[in-house]
Amino acid sequence: MKRALIIDDHPIVLEGCRRMLLEAGFGEVLEATTPLEGFRTYRRCSPELIVVDLSIGGRGLAGLSFIRRLRLHDEETPLLVFSMHSDPVIASRALKAGATGFVPKDIPPATFLEAVDKVRQRKPYIGHDMAMQVALLGSRAQRDPANLTGRELQTLALLGQGKAYGQIADELGVSYKTVANTCSNLKDKLRAGTLQDLVRIAVMRRVGV
Repeated sequence: MKRALIIDDHPIVLEGCRRMLLEAGFGEVLEATTPLEGFRTYRRCSPELIVVDLSIGGRGLAGLSFIRRLRLHDEETPLLVFSMHSDPVIASRALKAGATGFVPKDIPPATFLEAVDKVRQRKPYIGHDMAMQVALLGSRAQRDPANLTGRELQTLALLGQGKAYGQIADELGVSYKTVANTCSNLKDKLRAGTLQDLVRIAVMRRVGV
């Protein structure tokens, strides 16, 4: 019996994914609501496919830590990120961490099933528009010696979405002071004199300039 594992803390998402995975031919669909529970379920049940959200339990991008931990033990099991985020910076981080595919949660069911079909064959999957944006990020990274950390990339992406410090702190599950310190480091690395300059850089990166 083919098993799939969904790691997400939203009941509606879990139910919707479960139905689509059953439709895709999986005989059993396992569920977990935390990364730790998901990893334990993976070790116990050896699913043929894992679907994971990145923002779990209000802890920022906790799903990235799960992906990295999984890949330390298992480089083969297909893993599809099903995320509320549609930012190419975050998609790029997920793919670099070891995700086989990445799709945002606003896609139609047919696209989700297409992604599942691809990644279960161990083929990478990312939507065409997102792939272009990720490619642009890669080309910019070759020209950009800033060497930003994961936290800095997340913060910069959220600044580019127009988020205030307090909103960024809530989304990443950190303190306001941590966000302020991160933005100070970003200004130094990106040579931004003011917060407005930093936001402008973030927006330029977001649209692929």
